[in-house]
Amino acid sequence: MINGGVSFWYASTAIPRRRAPLPGDAEADVCIVGGGFTGLWTAYYLKRARPELEVVVLEREFAGYGASGRNGGWLSSAFNGSRPAMAARHGEAAVIALSRAMQETVDEVLGVCEAEGIVADQLKRGMLTVARNPAQAARLAAGLPAVRRWLPDGEDDVVALTRDEVAARVHVEGGLSGWFTPHAARVQPAKLVQGLAAAVERLGVRIYEQTAVRAIEPGRAVADSGAVVRARHVLMCLEGFTPGIEGQKRTWLPLNSAMVATAPLDDATWAQVGWTGAELLGDGAHAYMYAQRTADGRIALGGRGVPYRFGSKTDRDGVTQQQTIDQLVGIVRDMFGPALREVPIEHAWCGVLGVPRDWSPTVALDPATGIGMAGGYVGNGVATTNLAGRTLRDLVLGADTELTRLPWVGKAARRWEPEPLRWIGSRLVYGLYRAADRREMEAGTARTSRLATVASALSGRHD
Repeated sequence: MINGGVSFWYASTAIPRRRAPLPGDAEADVCIVGGGFTGLWTAYYLKRARPELEVVVLEREFAGYGASGRNGGWLSSAFNGSRPAMAARHGEAAVIALSRAMQETVDEVLGVCEAEGIVADQLKRGMLTVARNPAQAARLAAGLPAVRRWLPDGEDDVVALTRDEVAARVHVEGGLSGWFTPHAARVQPAKLVQGLAAAVERLGVRIYEQTAVRAIEPGRAVADSGAVVRARHVLMCLEGFTPGIEGQKRTWLPLNSAMVATAPLDDATWAQVGWTGAELLGDGAHAYMYAQRTADGRIALGGRGVPYRFGSKTDRDGVTQQQTIDQLVGIVRDMFGPALREVPIEHAWCGVLGVPRDWSPTVALDPATGIGMAGGYVGNGVATTNLAGRTLRDLVLGADTELTRLPWVGKAARRWEPEPLRWIGSRLVYGLYRAADRREMEAGTARTSRLATVASALSGRHD
């Protein structure tokens, strides 16, 4: 089994040849720090809107090295954050408008892929959430009205599934009920981000790789080498790597997420698993899993594992802990039962995602300083990054649009606690969530474990 190598997605294609680093001081209209989805989408839409703009992207490793090339390939309309809290500040109509924008974003990404000739194994078949014990089933049933309240088309946007309806789609051990939403698609994320980087370059954007940035200041980005890019607008698009910028150590928590990929399943095994629709697949656990059926017939499945490294440290090239691998392999075996007991696991990897203190993403631009930022997607960034890129475009161009009026624009959250409180808190919260999942599975009752309630209160997470 391979551990690391950035991700299985790159192992199945290739690690791209690195572009040249920033050769020295430079000037631009817009300097984007971070060559992942957020930065690349922003560059793409800026150049499409204003071809004459000089746009520079600075990337520490290579474009798509971080979460953009390691995630679960969930291009979905899911958006983290408390809807009631957003509605209290902006009104219910604004929250529904955000939900509609996210649904439209899924199709926007697929449309760009078609227009730019990006082949990323994209397949829009929706997303399943499956309850695997009575407590999960009770939460899904109780939560459905609240979820539908904030959606444009309620009952059509999220459909409740019975045990038999779940089983007709996928054979999950202990599956009792579920939800289905059509607003989601599978992608191979490394293919998508590399295709996007190539499209951005064709538009005339300069991408400098192997260029770490240490400071972002009004009118300039300062590289570790001492080279400076001067620009009217400097946009920080670093997600889980944001703590590496001076003064940003406690802005977002770099939360670890890890994945494993099986060997390709043969026809007989797929006949036992079902999953012929290749929908995205998640469950109703507190420490939830996420999975896709890959284009080459594997199951790629992820979860949190060891949630956080002390001092906001990040992994190197996707290498993850054996403890995390064991947890994820256990989920694969438990989820799919005898059909997957003997199927080899061929790859494991991890990455970091950005988590604001209120667990809700943001996009913002300070007109006075020209400094902007977007991120904090809490694991739902494949589509949200596209919405962020289009919104940053409008903010940079000074346009008042439907996107700039959405309720996540300009939102600020308090900073995370200093160490060791961050490390203690994150380990405690996810330890409680996993313990709650174990208790619910063992008890077989419809009651949500109090441990999960405590964990949510400690974390400030309110979905």
